[in-house]
Amino acid sequence: MVLARWRVKQPPFRAWRGRDHRSPLTPRLPRLTSSLEMSRPDRTIILDARALSRALQRMAVEVLELARGTDRLVLIGIQRRGVELAERIAKLIEKDEGVIVPRGALDITLYRDDLETVGPKPVIGETRIPGDLAGKHVVIVDDVLYTGRTVRAALDELADFGRPERISLCVLVDRGGRELPIQPDVVGAKVKVSDGQRVDVLVEELDGMDEVDLVSRT
Repeated sequence: MVLARWRVKQPPFRAWRGRDHRSPLTPRLPRLTSSLEMSRPDRTIILDARALSRALQRMAVEVLELARGTDRLVLIGIQRRGVELAERIAKLIEKDEGVIVPRGALDITLYRDDLETVGPKPVIGETRIPGDLAGKHVVIVDDVLYTGRTVRAALDELADFGRPERISLCVLVDRGGRELPIQPDVVGAKVKVSDGQRVDVLVEELDGMDEVDLVSRT
């Protein structure tokens, strides 16, 4: 007796290039996004380290021209990153002019008009004024100019330390959105910021790197 052999006809082999080799009967599962990825802010670099350095160099030149030299010039940074930026601008001016530029620091926490929203125990930083401000050209340095309320608080605090001949404002980034009639005299970069976005300034002294980012949460 001869047994019949049945051969199942196989479909022709087809090479799959760049495609999933799973059977069409296997459903493609959507990629699950972790909670960490969902909460991670979307960052766009506005200024990298080199661009930030160039911006500070331009700002130093403009500050020097604005003050018409260093005779009456005093740089005062707003805590926190404004202090580091003021220090760098002062050193750039000192390198070119060969003179020491007085600089100080302001912590405006107790002068804020929204202090009640900060909390019952606000962290107070250092305020350091380099001598008598009378007859001086004081340049306030900050990292980001937004509503203008931080600068208003800085002006109120400076008034407690004397009456400078002139006060100017120098900011690394002007992001717009003013709530008070305050405008900078020296600006490193202007950035258009939409609702739900913010500007983060990172400096080597505090953050381990120099960078300015536009941050949004998706």
